[in-house]
Amino acid sequence: MSALTPEEKKVTEWLASRKEGMVALLRELVDTDSGSYDKAGVDRAGDVVARFHKANGLDVEIVPDSRFGDAVRARLPNPTANDQRPVMLLGHRDTVFPQGEPTRRPFTIKGGRAYGPGVADMKAGVMISAFVAAAFAECGGLAAPLLMLTTSDEEIGSPSSRPVIEAAARESRCVFNAEPSRLPAGTEFARDQKQSVTSGRKGGVFMRAEFTGKPAHSGANYEKGASAIVDLGHKIPKLQGLTDLEKGITVNVGLIGGGQTVNTIAPSAWCEIDLRYVTAAQRDEMVGKIKAIIEKPEVAGTSAVLSIKGEFLPLERSSDSAALYDTYREAASAFGIGVTAEFTGGCADSGFTAAQGTPTLCSVGPIGGMAHTPDEFLEVESIVPAAQVLALAVMRAAAKVE
Repeated sequence: MSALTPEEKKVTEWLASRKEGMVALLRELVDTDSGSYDKAGVDRAGDVVARFHKANGLDVEIVPDSRFGDAVRARLPNPTANDQRPVMLLGHRDTVFPQGEPTRRPFTIKGGRAYGPGVADMKAGVMISAFVAAAFAECGGLAAPLLMLTTSDEEIGSPSSRPVIEAAARESRCVFNAEPSRLPAGTEFARDQKQSVTSGRKGGVFMRAEFTGKPAHSGANYEKGASAIVDLGHKIPKLQGLTDLEKGITVNVGLIGGGQTVNTIAPSAWCEIDLRYVTAAQRDEMVGKIKAIIEKPEVAGTSAVLSIKGEFLPLERSSDSAALYDTYREAASAFGIGVTAEFTGGCADSGFTAAQGTPTLCSVGPIGGMAHTPDEFLEVESIVPAAQVLALAVMRAAAKVE
């Protein structure tokens, strides 16, 4: 480990002594059911985070929502800082899993890896961010206020959290989003001491199309019907045909349904469409093309409407975000960790903060993989180093502004 200032050493050594507490908090979060649509469960996970913050001296504010989980906003003021814009630590506590998943698959550690629903995506990131905030509350050393925002519905496009995230980003000097980091391809944990963060992410638009036809008996009055299913069927290849891999644009019809009975011309049908794109400039053009395909009848007597159910903005690289990445990479090198950056087609809340013009770095959580599956895992020995690197990067990013 390269030389640290006394303040940096105090904070990172405090974190090094908290591994047992980190694992305990992670266990409690993972074993708290918090699927995105389970408001009560997501709020219970929020209570776990809020109690931890309060016990460690942070000011906690609950941002209520009637449908989805409440957001938890915690602050560590610094009235002597020349720049009162906080450094923001961002994370979500909801998961993609159905109710009861923690009972079926509780937090476990096997062979150096932790398992359980949401263990990597992204309850470990929420946990280390909470401990980094606690370290600054205990040890000082941060030349800026700190804001930690823990949201409730990232896995479904942040329908309630997006305005909260964007407002917080506008008041912040920079953002660290602790989605899980990864091992670079071809490397092994511990032996290589390498880590990959995210330099850019695609934007995503999640849409639903509703098709209306005209019912008729499929044997006696076939010619009097207009099939919504047939109309949808004609449009699927046209929608898929909008994919342009060279430009990084993909369109996927991932779900379909419809019909009344097997002997009825289908009076209704539906599909859900996933659009991924690279730059903000591509978004409106692609949504327009999809809308045009959906709304132009392929079967006489049918109609269709398109609605947007959720959306993520792309995380586009800027000179300021590149500088933040350099700060993080240099902080990691102080602990002998080599960091690389990768572009990914996955979406995250970091796109919302970057779109506000706030320098943003994503995937600074502990190393994990296989998210959204029963095999999701976290490398336990990456927890403390991830917390230390994040704390050091936060300190140095704040000092550069000062």
